[in-house]
Amino acid sequence: MKFKDINIRDPFVLPYEGKYYLYGTRGETAWTSANGLDVYVSDDLENWSEPHECFTVTNELWANKEVWAPEVHIYNGKFYMFVSLRSDKRNRGTQIMKSDSPLGPFFPFTDDAITPKEWSALDGTFYVSKKGEPYIVFCHEWVQVTDGEICAMKLSEDLSHPVSEPVILFRASEPFWADKSRDKFVTDGPFMYRTECGNLLMIWSTFTQSGYVQAIAHSDNGDIDGIWVHDEPLFNKNGGHGMIFEDFKSEKHLILHSPNENPLERPVIFTLKEENGTLVLA
Repeated sequence: MKFKDINIRDPFVLPYEGKYYLYGTRGETAWTSANGLDVYVSDDLENWSEPHECFTVTNELWANKEVWAPEVHIYNGKFYMFVSLRSDKRNRGTQIMKSDSPLGPFFPFTDDAITPKEWSALDGTFYVSKKGEPYIVFCHEWVQVTDGEICAMKLSEDLSHPVSEPVILFRASEPFWADKSRDKFVTDGPFMYRTECGNLLMIWSTFTQSGYVQAIAHSDNGDIDGIWVHDEPLFNKNGGHGMIFEDFKSEKHLILHSPNENPLERPVIFTLKEENGTLVLA
């Protein structure tokens, strides 16, 4: 398969042992009941396998719809999937799944969503601080707070439960380029990346007058508890909810979905270069 054949949102690439594993929200069922998530495998980032179901929604799961934004992170030798879900009776939340393989199957590692139950929360990503402390970074959804928030919460060493209260890192209306005429401000898809010079970056998505954009910010102290300073968006042509990865030649890439229109969304890859302590499109 080529990218033009893969209808997913929120793409995430895991390079592992010579292969690339691509996960994402199924475009066809993005806003309806969904029964699982898929992984595609490639040797070259151009030719991909047919989808392989790596996570299946079962009757035992608390949620049954809008299965969104899977991210797979390697931690202590295991594969952890952070995925957002909801049901008609429950707020959206991010739950952690676990597997011994990037192909899955992934099964619930936590009994419930790890984000606060009373919150509408989504798009959890994983971060390990300079001190080796694991965090979940996630969005407090605009539907509940109007001005969407990106928050961080420290997790136990085994990722099974939070060990701190959520802390707001910033709100969607804060960047100097934010469209202040809007009546709501969206935060989507945070992803953390440390540059070669040690700066901590976060990419995330929101809406501006140009549409859905891929934004970028950096921490002033190089860690999660710094002040987040906003740079010009990385991509502002109707696409976003991306992540950053390095290929097996050590080249940096941004992958996102574009356009932000269902069912037209497809994964798109750009090469990045490090410049003045941040990342720009090459």
